[in-house]
Amino acid sequence: MREKILVIDDDDKITSMLRRSLAFEGYTVFTANHGMDGLKQILEHEPDIVILDVMMPQLDGWEVVRRIREGGSDVPVLMLTAKDDVSDRVKGLDLGGDDYLVKPFALEELLARIRVMLRRKSSEKSEQATNRLHYLDIFMDLDTREVYRGGQLVELTTKEFELLHLFLQNPRRVLSRDIIMEKIWGYDYSGESNVLEVYIALLRQKTEEHGHKRIIQTVRGAGYVLRGES
Repeated sequence: MREKILVIDDDDKITSMLRRSLAFEGYTVFTANHGMDGLKQILEHEPDIVILDVMMPQLDGWEVVRRIREGGSDVPVLMLTAKDDVSDRVKGLDLGGDDYLVKPFALEELLARIRVMLRRKSSEKSEQATNRLHYLDIFMDLDTREVYRGGQLVELTTKEFELLHLFLQNPRRVLSRDIIMEKIWGYDYSGESNVLEVYIALLRQKTEEHGHKRIIQTVRGAGYVLRGES
């Protein structure tokens, strides 16, 4: 899928050059020649990167990036400035810009900055994805420690959450009783011998509410497995 780049600059020569150059590199390019149009296009096109000129009439780049962040968007913003002044660069970064480039700039450097920002964004998405697990219609958010099945919240205790987490990390894999006890209770656990069976029963009860089918299955003589139909 082609990444989308929005260029916001009141200089027609700049926008025209960047439109041609970025399209040649394989990006889908949108342009806006003033801040209000740029903010509108961010909502309309949801770009992967915004290239934003600072010095624009009516609504300058600083105000545009401030509104972008106030609106809740985390789109990476590369700010273009004609001033190689530390205070201007710091202001842009403090307001929510991710990087800056001083005009006039070399196209090769701009392309390199874009590649870096896209790699960073991709890496952040991957990290966020690792904090969410799902199997069939069960979803677990590790940040909020919330679990949903079929769109409905499932209230779990700490141990129930940890047990389901282990299953979600190993879908369709049979986990022996010893492995589960080691991962959830530790080597030295010396509690009641049927503690795992009790927690499996509790977890089944909570995940099977509202008519949901069983997905935590017993494999006789082997252990338990997360497997089934939603």
